Amino acid sequence: MTTPDADGLLAEQLLRLTRRVHRIQKRHLEQRELGITPAQSRLLRTLAHYSSPPRMADLAERLEVVPRAVTTLVDGLEASGKVRRVPDPANRRVIRIEVTDEGRTALQELRRARRSAAEEILAPLTDEQREVLGGLLDTLVDGVTGVEHRC
Repeated sequence: MTTPDADGLLAEQLLRLTRRVHRIQKRHLEQRELGITPAQSRLLRTLAHYSSPPRMADLAERLEVVPRAVTTLVDGLEASGKVRRVPDPANRRVIRIEVTDEGRTALQELRRARRSAAEEILAPLTDEQREVLGGLLDTLVDGVTGVEHRC
């Protein structure tokens, strides 16, 4: 078991790493001159996971933000031609958001930017360290402790 001070140090290291990851990803995004903010990037990547164009409310729920935030992001992406608003075929009062061809091209560039940022971040690690880190991150992402808790 770790001590509170060790846990505090780990928490600080995780926060510092998160900030570094965001900083490096932002730089790689800017180098590609896509004109997309990190928040717009997240919305565009989220849109790509839907099999059909979602409603703004669906996006807000998935992104865990207020609907107004999605409206602002969609406005920016629509102005740059990366998404468009389309009427729902079953209910014309409902608006759905779909990715355009330009948006799909931007998504490919976003993937390249994220991959190159990850390569930069992981560069100091050996293959063995990367494998260990991958296992540790899987555990943290999944939230599995290896011990079952019973009520």
